[in-house]
Amino acid sequence: MTELQDGRLGADGVWRDVAAAPRTTRGRPALFLDRDGVVVDYVAFLHRPEEVSLMDGIARLIGAARQAGAPVVVVTNQSGVGRGYYGWDDFVAVQDEIRARLAALGAGLDAVFACPFHGDAKPPYRHGDHPARKPNPGMLVSAAELLGTDLPRSWMIGDRALDVMAARNAGLAGGLLLAKDDTADEAREALSLARQGFAVARIGHLDEARRHIDWLA
Repeated sequence: MTELQDGRLGADGVWRDVAAAPRTTRGRPALFLDRDGVVVDYVAFLHRPEEVSLMDGIARLIGAARQAGAPVVVVTNQSGVGRGYYGWDDFVAVQDEIRARLAALGAGLDAVFACPFHGDAKPPYRHGDHPARKPNPGMLVSAAELLGTDLPRSWMIGDRALDVMAARNAGLAGGLLLAKDDTADEAREALSLARQGFAVARIGHLDEARRHIDWLA
């Protein structure tokens, strides 16, 4: 399991936590994951560690990706920070809890990126279309540059169409929408994003990702 460094804000205002001793990932595809609703059960504006609950199958998925040599990177919009609902200390406390729970299952992450920018945020985070905020590809591209990953073979798993759009905007091979029965509109929007060279599929459980990502098989 790779240990992450203490995360910190970059000059661009994006929070990064990158492995202190990264595995050899150059030239490998990456698995990008949204956090809320994919790594952990969705809680609106999650900022309390006691509310963290890992999604079923997430440790198995991370393990499979890392066994295939792929870095696993979380990319999460965190407008709650930008809006002032909670601070970076709260975000870090939640991340520490996620890290501990994954570690207990033998799983680890290679990097975490978090974007606080939003059109309704408070200064200095008020920005209606920041390049790092999904569906823009900034966090994915920055992670690929740091880890030397192969974006055209990489995949993204999210629970919203904007996650899939971020994957397409970053030039990934495809995006998977982890969708529940009550998210039909979200699924239709995500599936409409499929293009030549960019695959999109809806999955109901994280274990289904192996059916779509060739290097996870």
